[in-house]
Amino acid sequence: MKILSLLLSLFTFVFIGCEDEGPGPSVNLWGVDYSIKNTVKLELFNTNSSGSIPPEIGDLTNLRHLDLGKNQFSGPIPPEIGNLTDLSFLSLKENQLTGPILAKIGSLQKLNYLYLNGNQLTGEIPEEIGELDNLFELDLSYNKLSGSIPPEILNMESLTDLILGSNELSGTISYQIRYLSHMTGELDLSHNLLTGVIPYQIGDLIYLEHLDLSGNQFSGAIPSEIGKFTPSLRWLFLNDNQLAGIIPEDICEIPNIWFSANDFEFFNISRNKLCPPYPTCFEGYHTDQDSSDCF
Repeated sequence: MKILSLLLSLFTFVFIGCEDEGPGPSVNLWGVDYSIKNTVKLELFNTNSSGSIPPEIGDLTNLRHLDLGKNQFSGPIPPEIGNLTDLSFLSLKENQLTGPILAKIGSLQKLNYLYLNGNQLTGEIPEEIGELDNLFELDLSYNKLSGSIPPEILNMESLTDLILGSNELSGTISYQIRYLSHMTGELDLSHNLLTGVIPYQIGDLIYLEHLDLSGNQFSGAIPSEIGKFTPSLRWLFLNDNQLAGIIPEDICEIPNIWFSANDFEFFNISRNKLCPPYPTCFEGYHTDQDSSDCF
């Protein structure tokens, strides 16, 4: 009996051990079974996938990397994505997604990269995005987002790139822009409905590589503080606004911008209301200025 009892105990141990090492439950997505336990990366980038994003995707709670970009997914972003709290990378870009950006996105505290650009998302940017304390890059461009830029986003200490261009955002740029002084990449607020003056605090973003405020309704003078930008700045676009007054000479001191009247790839302030005398580095740029109110 002792031998039989020992054998039964051994069999139970081996059986339970094998069961623990198995893949466990799975979720069927797009005809493929994904292990809930073992799936940490799901990449369907540019696979011509379509339809709605199934809510069952929220069952893959060990996911760290989810890329569904450049497909034909439609419908809303499922709220179940808020269950994927281990995600560090989330891309749903270049699809046909509609509806709002859900506040539950703010629960993804481990996110480093969030790309929702190139969809048809509407509504306001949820302030909860500002709770993503580990986010490096945020791209919400080329949607139909409206409302003002939440001040919570301007307080995100980890951001290196903030890209909100080609939406329908309105309001002004808050002085709180100065809290993004650590940014080392791109700040793109272009082609929105932003108004008011460009705050002088933007000069505190001295490590930026790319600043694009073009295609808005900014008025007033170009702040002289823009001349504070260090050699890191290589692209500066202020064109197609209603900027007026004298151009600060300090802009010519930004060392790594290529000033060329025939090349707007790196620098453009055309189609404003800027007045002469123009700095020497601006030869050719004043031709598209509406200077009728200058005298």
